[in-house]
Amino acid sequence: MKRIFSGVQPSGTPTIGNYVGALKQFVDLQQDFETFYCVVNEHAITVAQDPEALKKNTRSLAALYLALGVDPNLSTIFIQSHVPAHAQAGWVVQCLTPLGELERMTQYKDKAKKQDSVLSGLLGYPALMVADIILYNTDLVPVGADQKQHMELTRNFVDRFNRRFSKDGQDILVKPEAYIPKAGGRVMSLQEPTKKMSKSDSNQKGFISLLDDPKAIEKKIKSAVTDSSGTISYDVENKPGVSNLLDIYSAFSNRTVDDLVEQYQDAGYGQFKADLAQVLIAFLEPMQEKYWALLTSSELDDVLEEGSKKANAVANETLQKIYQAIGF
Repeated sequence: MKRIFSGVQPSGTPTIGNYVGALKQFVDLQQDFETFYCVVNEHAITVAQDPEALKKNTRSLAALYLALGVDPNLSTIFIQSHVPAHAQAGWVVQCLTPLGELERMTQYKDKAKKQDSVLSGLLGYPALMVADIILYNTDLVPVGADQKQHMELTRNFVDRFNRRFSKDGQDILVKPEAYIPKAGGRVMSLQEPTKKMSKSDSNQKGFISLLDDPKAIEKKIKSAVTDSSGTISYDVENKPGVSNLLDIYSAFSNRTVDDLVEQYQDAGYGQFKADLAQVLIAFLEPMQEKYWALLTSSELDDVLEEGSKKANAVANETLQKIYQAIGF
């Protein structure tokens, strides 16, 4: 089986958009690949964090992995800071990466513009991402459009490292490839359907959190932006609000958009939204029940402890190869 590595920052509770775009893939991919799923809390500190909030969000995200269906019998689930090799390999990567490559990273440029004081970790964090990937001899990395540049950085680093340090024609590091999942999509804001749904949106009505209660879900869907036509049809350009709701409905009901359009062609927005809210509640309520149970049991800690053992074993073996190659 080919190996996949992926991780999510613990920067707050994920939205239904995060689920459709990434977390759902975690569950699907574990059936066909050897999967390593990480809570990348070391990446989170590239911006200021409240220590207690970071600790809480890290454990919360790990619990969500499990509650959503990531199976510890199929996947290795762990927290980045529990595997010291990430930081150790990240330093090596940083020392062997030209400054210009890091400065060209689009995400660095975008995030730096929004901050009064830019921390050096923000510039260097793509090097840590490279380390995350290479430590597990990763074959495939699920990526969206915003991560393709980081994959290019990783592949370039692997080529450069192998050319410089490999002996007898045997590559030291595995060169990963970007993996575009078959399923998944881009969920837009409920209030500004031309913009991606974000958990950092100042307008709380713009997103639905995976931990929102039924009343909040009903209220947010009811107030979701549509248009004045009153007809249910899929037209992203002219009816972005309705099209977004159809995409969400499809993702959580496993029904096609065409099927939904046919069902609601004679119905108004009120009935359509009410039904969509119930579909979301039916999915989220049992997941939330499992999530809260995990937070108050030892099961989560046991899973993370076992995951860190497996991750450390693999990562340390690769780290030793890197260290020996560079002369440590």
